[in-house]
Amino acid sequence: MTAMSLPFSPNVRLGRSDLMVTPICLGTMTFGEQVGQADAHAILDRAIERGVNFVDTAEMYAVPARQETYGATETIIGHWLARRPGIRQRIVLASKVAGPSRGMPWIRAGLGLTAADIIASCEGSLRRLQTNVIDLYQIHWPERHVPAFGALYYDPAQEKSATPIHEQLEAMQRLVQAGKVRAIGLSNETPYGVHEFIRLAEQHGLPRVATVQNVYCLVSRALENALDETLHRLNVSLLAYSPLGFGLLTGKYDAGGITGPDAPRDARIARFESVRKQRWGRPEALQAARRYNALARKYGLAPARMALAFCYAKWQVASTIIGVTSRAQLDENLDAWGTVLPPDLLAEIDQIRWEIRDPAC
Repeated sequence: MTAMSLPFSPNVRLGRSDLMVTPICLGTMTFGEQVGQADAHAILDRAIERGVNFVDTAEMYAVPARQETYGATETIIGHWLARRPGIRQRIVLASKVAGPSRGMPWIRAGLGLTAADIIASCEGSLRRLQTNVIDLYQIHWPERHVPAFGALYYDPAQEKSATPIHEQLEAMQRLVQAGKVRAIGLSNETPYGVHEFIRLAEQHGLPRVATVQNVYCLVSRALENALDETLHRLNVSLLAYSPLGFGLLTGKYDAGGITGPDAPRDARIARFESVRKQRWGRPEALQAARRYNALARKYGLAPARMALAFCYAKWQVASTIIGVTSRAQLDENLDAWGTVLPPDLLAEIDQIRWEIRDPAC
């Protein structure tokens, strides 16, 4: 049976911007590492065919980040755009400027995220993407020291901020005024960060943040403990990434684990040690995923379908970012749209969270 187009139009407004997107976004960080250019273009074509109009990338991609693949994902997307005249006007294209180095000196060295850094990164992304405007330009992680990518606690002693938020916003304003960026967003942010970006923007007439792209999935729901209220009250849209918990919530690791002899060989966690060292590689995260996956099967659902349906239906989520390595995976993720989880199932999901909280936060 041929998969049909998604039963929705680009009807989600991002924050107070004029960007209208579909409630599912195609994430692309596998392009250039797990997925070659030809297959990436086929996935992009299929996403457009199915009705998706929202594509997200970043200057640091592919993942896991390596100097050899820096910018590879944007380059692949740029080639796709160049070979398909007219497609650029049909999509909302998002990219991200990397924050301070975090061990990636090939992007930038030292502390801070200066105005010059932001503008230079945007210019590089525009060249690789072969476009004259990025619809949504996001700061990939805060310039400030914050607990992110699996860190649990804020430690004031580790603060090494070198670039004020005001300066970062002024750089974004220059890009917006030049017509190179339409709207701005944040990623891996905290409630304080969102409030401060909004406060300074409104006080000084600078671009207002439209979106925050943060992890949100069954094994990582910490966003519901404060950030969701911030986003709701300030009218900032959530772009939820890793809805499948980096593959943990597909069930493919349930039997063989992540690194054992029976673990899947082609999966990112199994292949890349740098990924396993972050939140997704925690034994507690896999244990929690196994419980959710068993619950899905109890209700006759594929684990991935339940995990995606959970994100798709949450009021907190404006658009869910899905990352795939094949057209078949893309279709599976898109086909989960419209799945309604019964109240008893949702109650059991919340009971599991009550017992184990968020092991992959």
